[in-house]
Amino acid sequence: MNLRQIEVFRVVMTNGTTARAAEVLHISQPAISKTIQELERSLGFALFLRIKGRLHPTPEGQLFFREVEHAFLGLAHLRGAAARIRDFGSGELRIACLSALSTNILPRAMKRFMARNPNIAITFQARMSSTVRDLVASGQFDLGVVADEIDKTGVTFTEFARFRVAVAIPEGHPLESLDTVRPNDLAGHPFIALAPEDTTRAEAEELFQAAGVKMKTVIETPYSTTICAMVAAGIGIGLVDPLTAEPYLGRGLLLKPFEPEMYFRTLLITPPNRLPSRHLEEFVADLKAEI
Repeated sequence: MNLRQIEVFRVVMTNGTTARAAEVLHISQPAISKTIQELERSLGFALFLRIKGRLHPTPEGQLFFREVEHAFLGLAHLRGAAARIRDFGSGELRIACLSALSTNILPRAMKRFMARNPNIAITFQARMSSTVRDLVASGQFDLGVVADEIDKTGVTFTEFARFRVAVAIPEGHPLESLDTVRPNDLAGHPFIALAPEDTTRAEAEELFQAAGVKMKTVIETPYSTTICAMVAAGIGIGLVDPLTAEPYLGRGLLLKPFEPEMYFRTLLITPPNRLPSRHLEEFVADLKAEI
């Protein structure tokens, strides 16, 4: 069985007669009949019954035709993909991002990019940094935005941005009167902490320990957005980056500068040994412009 035989069979099925199939394919009618016979010998079952000089599909032939149509749909998809690659480069971007930047930087950068590239399909997922790293390392995604505590083996990485840590407090909280919050000011207040593996949490705990402050941790979460939601609900206070807190400002949450200064650090990661497409480079430029 070969692709030419399948093509001839499909044209006969869609046009109804060998004569019409011969016209479509610009070959002789005997050549059509011979090709169908060769295909039947290869398959081991009859595709047509020959009644009074006309071909009538057998039940097996109709079933096989349905499978052939599935295959040709796949070929049509490949032709479409090839056209997108020819006209638009890679034709799609697959981006994964840590939750903290998924509600601010990423949407704005996407809007910039899509305004210029409306035909590029974007797949986007917000995940934990460790999961983003795995998706990129395996080649399933083209770009990852992650916190710097990830395992960096198996990916290509560059520093993306640093965001100064702020203290998120509920409106009306006793710390609201302070211009700047220091570790000693946090003592005794319900505290919503980042996950233990987060490097910013580790730095904060060193500061708390040096200041002799024992934190009253009520919740741990890997997501800064969750901290903001919990603070806005009045559950406690937490350390966040200002960008993550943007949607919650004026909605039950206030931000105060934290000293000494600490920073959330983020990386851009890509699969190893893969040259970035033109569109990926363009999207990274949009990300940096939003910063």
